[in-house]
Amino acid sequence: MVKKGLWILFATFALLIGLYPTVYFLIDRKFGLLSSKSLALLSNTCWNIGFYTHIIFGGVALFVGWAQFSPKMRNRRMALHRKLGKVYVVSVLLSALAGLYIGFFATGGWVSSAGFICLGVIWFYTTLRAYLDILNGEIEKHQTMMVYSYAACFAAVTLRIWLPILTITYGDFSKAYLVVAWLCWVPNLVVAYLINRKTVHQ
Repeated sequence: MVKKGLWILFATFALLIGLYPTVYFLIDRKFGLLSSKSLALLSNTCWNIGFYTHIIFGGVALFVGWAQFSPKMRNRRMALHRKLGKVYVVSVLLSALAGLYIGFFATGGWVSSAGFICLGVIWFYTTLRAYLDILNGEIEKHQTMMVYSYAACFAAVTLRIWLPILTITYGDFSKAYLVVAWLCWVPNLVVAYLINRKTVHQ
C-alpha cells in the first residue's frame, strides 16, 4: 500500500508540474519567479526563446517520463515505451540546453547560476548517455542513467516544494533561491543513487 501510494504521489506531481508551463500562456506571466526579473530581461528575445523552450519541453519531459518506469507498460506495450522514450529524450536535450543558457541569468547571481547550470549539464549528459546505452543494447546501463535523468528532471517538482518552505524559513525569496538552486536536485540524485544501488543488489 505504501509503495502504491508513493507511486500515485510521484505520478500526480509529475503530471501537475508537467502541465504547469501552460499557466504562462493563460495569465499575466509577471508572477512568481518572473516577478524577480528585470523588464529588460523579460523583453530580451534570446532569453524568452530560451525560457519558453526550457519550460515547454521540460514540462513535456516531466509529463511523459514518469510512465517509463512502469514495468507493466514496458512489458506489455514496448512500442509505446520506445515512442515515449524518444519524446522524452528530444524534450530533455532541448530543455537542458535552453536551461544552460537561461541559467546564466538566474536570480541570485553566480551561486544560483552555478546550481542550475550544473543541473542542466547533468540532465543533458545522463539523458544522452541513457539513449546511447540503449542503442548499444546496454539495457542495465540505460535503466541506471534514466533513473538519474528523471531524478534531475524531477527537480522541477522538488523546487516548487522547497521554495515556499525556504522562503518562509528565511523570510527572503532571494536567499531561499540561492539554496533551492542546489537543494532542488542534489538530494534527488542521492535518492537515484540509492535506487540504482538497491536495483543492482536485488
